[in-house]
Order: sequence, then C-alpha cells, then structure tokens
Amino acid sequence: MAISVAHTPHEVQTSTQGVRWLVTAVRVITGMLWVQNVSWKTPRLPDYGGLRMWTQDAVDHPVLAPYSFLVQHVVLPGFPLFGALALAAEILLGAFLVVGLATRFWAVVGIAQTLVITLSALYVPGEWFWSYALMFVAHFAVLATAAGRFGGVDAVLRPRWAARGDRLGRFLLLAS
Repeated sequence: MAISVAHTPHEVQTSTQGVRWLVTAVRVITGMLWVQNVSWKTPRLPDYGGLRMWTQDAVDHPVLAPYSFLVQHVVLPGFPLFGALALAAEILLGAFLVVGLATRFWAVVGIAQTLVITLSALYVPGEWFWSYALMFVAHFAVLATAAGRFGGVDAVLRPRWAARGDRLGRFLLLAS
C-alpha cells in the first residue's frame, strides 16, 4: 500500500489500489480461517470430529443461560442434524468468502456463526477471548467494505444483477 504525506502533517493518503488489496486479503484470509477449521469437523457421526464436544461446552461452561438451555435441550438431542448444518455452513462460508461471491451475505453468516462459537466456547478454560473478538472484527470489516467487490466474483456479477431489476437481482446486489 502506498502511503504519502498529504497537505497537512496530520493527513495521510493511501492508494486506492493498496486499500483494495488489503480488503481482498482480509476477505480471503477470513474465508481461509473457515476452510482450515472445517478440517477437524469431519462428517463422522456421532460427534462430527469433535464438534459435539465443543458444542457440549456451551452447557458445561455456559456463557449465556438461555443459549445453554437451547443447546442442551434442542441442539444436542438433534446433533446429527445440527452437526451437518454447522459443517455445511462453515464449508460454504469459507468457500464463498474466498471467491468473493455474495460476500456481504456470507459476512453476516460469519458473524452469526462466530456468535454461536463464542457462546459455546468463550468460558472454556484456556480459551483466548481475543480470537473471538478478531473473528467478529474480520467479518464486520468484510461486511462494511463489501469486500467481494474487490478481486471477487461479486465485482464481475454485480452489473448483471443490477440489470435484472427484479427481487432476486436486488437481493443479490444487497448480498454482494
């Protein structure tokens, strides 16, 4: 990123190209975080490669009582379904962020999934609070900057979506 001193000593100018590369890097790295973390969530029943253990932590080390109740009485009894949904969501989340397609939509999914993970694992002994804060910040940055519009598929498809003029086109524009 090129940085130069502007007209006054307190102003800093950044190149637009440098900012675009940075936004793209944040999006791709955030997507890779999800791709890498799917590797230990194998589709092996009954625990999805340890996902059940981390989900159980929401009950054993509760962060928010209503969430713990929901996990204990709904999620854990129906774990094969919820495990499959978590695995699918995280695979899709990582893939769509890496390629930059419907990026704002997937950033919102990432925020929601980060909230679920935070409510499940935040109070587990030895967990590092800042990892969850950083996950939230990364997803909010992707959402706020519409990061798929830089080096992503969103940049290519947005004109087509705008030309549609229908509800789906408007949704896709909003999602990108």
